[in-house]
Amino acid sequence: MTIPWNAYWRLMRFDKPIGILLLLWPTWWALLLAGAGLPAFKIILIFTAGVVVMRAAGCVMNDIADRGFDPHVERTRNRPLASGELHLKQAAGLFLLLMLFAFLLVLLTNSLTIKLALVGAALASTYPFFKRFTHVPQVVLGIAFGWGIPMAFAAETGAVPFTAWWLLAINTLWAVSYDTLYAMVDREDDLAVGIKSTAILFGRFDLLVTGVLMALMLAMLASMGVTLDLSWPWFAGVTCAGLLFARQLVSVRARDREACFKAFLNNNWVGFVIFLGLMVHFALAGAYTQA
Repeated sequence: MTIPWNAYWRLMRFDKPIGILLLLWPTWWALLLAGAGLPAFKIILIFTAGVVVMRAAGCVMNDIADRGFDPHVERTRNRPLASGELHLKQAAGLFLLLMLFAFLLVLLTNSLTIKLALVGAALASTYPFFKRFTHVPQVVLGIAFGWGIPMAFAAETGAVPFTAWWLLAINTLWAVSYDTLYAMVDREDDLAVGIKSTAILFGRFDLLVTGVLMALMLAMLASMGVTLDLSWPWFAGVTCAGLLFARQLVSVRARDREACFKAFLNNNWVGFVIFLGLMVHFALAGAYTQA
């Protein structure tokens, strides 16, 4: 029997790497902060691979949860489960295989990280179902997407300080803002099939609330920079993120579907400029010349 590799590839959304990047950036932020600019190479490899695997697992579970809705949504009707290329048993088997691989990766860390990983597994398994009964599934998504933050601190330092939870809160605000833009693409279809989202909840105030969330995120990033005594490159990165946010809001003012999707994709650069600011901060502090 021929194995439908291409369908599995698309089910894990490897043909659309934006999700991997949106998980990697906050994880790498956390690793840099936890390791004072130089996290252990082993930990970097484990968490980078873990992000790729867990994002794939989350996509598989999302399509399992939405297999009854996706055929009725323009953007998702050609996904492997929705189109019938793959069956539920095949998707469930792939999900379990990915979760097993992720568990083997986390076994290479410490006991605290393993305990946190169990929470992460629960989030990855359940967050796609929240859109059935709450208009704020993006909050759960943000926690799930950012759960690598406390895990990174635990793996690198053996503890989860306040900074880790502060960064998780920042990531949650970010996820709600960018996933609201994403949900605006599907708003009409979601209303028709009964799926809930922040785009529907916010209604005509969608851009106003999204802008407020972006502003709160920037304020929390700046506050963290002051608290941790980070230097000017960090604040330059935060400023660049603010400019990118402003551009996103301007570009989607007509609520055009394509513009909303492009604004969502632009958040990859938000993650990058914050990461770059942190890297340059540690470079100026001598973290890399002392290694």
